[in-house]
Amino acid sequence: MSDPSTGTRTSGHRRHIDFDRLHNFRDLGGYRSADGRTVAWGALYRSDSLGKLAGAAAGADWERFLGLGIRTVIDLRYPWEIEAKGRIPEPERFTYANLSIEHRPYDQAAIDPGIDPWRYLADRFAEVTEDGVDEIRQAVELIAAGPGPTVFHCTSGKDRTGLIAAFVLTLLGVSEEEILADFALTELATARLTADWHAANPGRVMRWPSYGRAPAEILSLVLADLATRYGSPAGYLATRVGITPATEARLRDRLLR
Repeated sequence: MSDPSTGTRTSGHRRHIDFDRLHNFRDLGGYRSADGRTVAWGALYRSDSLGKLAGAAAGADWERFLGLGIRTVIDLRYPWEIEAKGRIPEPERFTYANLSIEHRPYDQAAIDPGIDPWRYLADRFAEVTEDGVDEIRQAVELIAAGPGPTVFHCTSGKDRTGLIAAFVLTLLGVSEEEILADFALTELATARLTADWHAANPGRVMRWPSYGRAPAEILSLVLADLATRYGSPAGYLATRVGITPATEARLRDRLLR
C-alpha cells in the first residue's frame, strides 16, 4: 500500500509518474469503488500542462509519456492558454480534444492575502461547476467512450483537472474521503508550480501566499455546496451536467476491475 501522506506507491503501482518537466502527473488507478471493484491502473491519468513536453529539451519526458500508451488527450485549458503555452506535441497521434472548462478569469497570484483562501477558491470552483457544464459533460463522455488510456490536464493540474478527477471518481463510486485525498496530492507539487510561476513572471511579486495550494478543504467545500444545491455531487452530475445512466455504466465498465 501507499504512504497516505504521499500516495506514491500502491501494491507495486506508482501513483506519481516522474517527469523532469511535468510536476503533477498522476495515475488515478487503485481507488476502491463502493461495489468492491477498483479503478484500473494505467487507464486514466491527470496532469499539469502537456505543452511542457514540446521542444528538444523534453525528449526524455516525451519518450516516457509515449511509453504509457496514452491514446486520448483532453486539454481543459482556454484556447488562448494553448496559444501562449503550447499543446501536446503531435496531437494527431491521439484522440485530442480541447474542452475548455469555462471559468471567470482571476489572477491567483494577485489575490488579497487577507481573504479566506479556501472559501475564495471554493467559490471560484462553484463558478466553474455552473459555467462549464457542457465541457464537463463532454469530458466525462469522452473518458467513458474514447480510446484509452486517457489523460486530462489543465495548466497546473490542480483546479479544472481536480474537478474532473473528483467527478469521474464520484461516478465510479469512490468514497469522498479518497476523492479528497487524491485532490490534496497536488500539494506535493506546490513548490514546483510556484517556482514555474516565478520563472515565467520575472519582476512580479506573488501577493498570495496560498498560490498553488490544493488542500482537501477546498474540494470538501465544493462538494458540500453541490450537495446543498443538488442533493449530492452525483445529483449535480445527473441533473445539471446531464450525465446519463448509460454514460455512467460505460465509465464503470471501462475503468473498474
